[in-house]
Amino acid sequence: MNDPKTFISVTISFAILSAIFFVIERIAGRGRNRVQPVIRRGWFTDVVYWFVTILLTKPFVRLLFIVPAAILVIAKVVPAETFKNGLYAGFGPLSRQPLWLQSIQIYLLVDFIGYWTHRLFHRGKWWPFHAVHHSSEDLDWLGSLRVHPVNDMVNKLAQAVPVLMMGYNPAVTLSTAPVLTFYAIFIHANVNWDFGPLRYVIATPVFHRWHHSREREAWDKNFAGLLPLWDLIFGTFYMPRGRYPENFGICEPMPKGYLGQLWEPFAWLMRRGKKVDPT
Repeated sequence: MNDPKTFISVTISFAILSAIFFVIERIAGRGRNRVQPVIRRGWFTDVVYWFVTILLTKPFVRLLFIVPAAILVIAKVVPAETFKNGLYAGFGPLSRQPLWLQSIQIYLLVDFIGYWTHRLFHRGKWWPFHAVHHSSEDLDWLGSLRVHPVNDMVNKLAQAVPVLMMGYNPAVTLSTAPVLTFYAIFIHANVNWDFGPLRYVIATPVFHRWHHSREREAWDKNFAGLLPLWDLIFGTFYMPRGRYPENFGICEPMPKGYLGQLWEPFAWLMRRGKKVDPT
């Protein structure tokens, strides 16, 4: 159960990020960015996502990481006492690499897994859970937090568990989480930045906002969270020069409130609902 101090720290974090992105979206990005009010459609719903995700969903995900630890103990790869005493630092040759080299490999691996997990959520029975995230019609930094718990948990486990099971130092593995989380928030920001020549090197707000576009040619494009390299290799890159995404949202109906969105994917599946065929 979260104590009042945790709630206060989450509130302060929200205030700090609000201030940072006010500067990014309203001052630094002013001009060609999409005009929308600060308290735009869905703002209150996304604030609920912020608090529920951090206070409830993320602690539950951390509990699920007991599973890979248990597998390593049962397989006699790592002694149980190592985990009990907080001495686990990975295993095998990968854990003996310099930490900086592990970091590079982990970022590449996590982003590659994230690319394919993201593609998975655009298909079949996975789509209704991911459609919640795509339902924002006034997209900005806060819209990045509109993620269904099923989507969030699968993403986190799919990215972290393989890395941990390969033996990488868990401290290095987990240290990537805040960096990737902040960057995921940033690329949803309401700014038309594409970083010029770096547009093919690192994901940008324009790159990812095209992914959220409702325009037909942008469907199922730009799945990478950090490196557009994966989209370039697998033929899903889309970022036309001189054009910027404007129309966001999904073609299917979606409740406006948090609880409605929490239940809608399950109701959708029971109705045998599915994503509109883009072909």
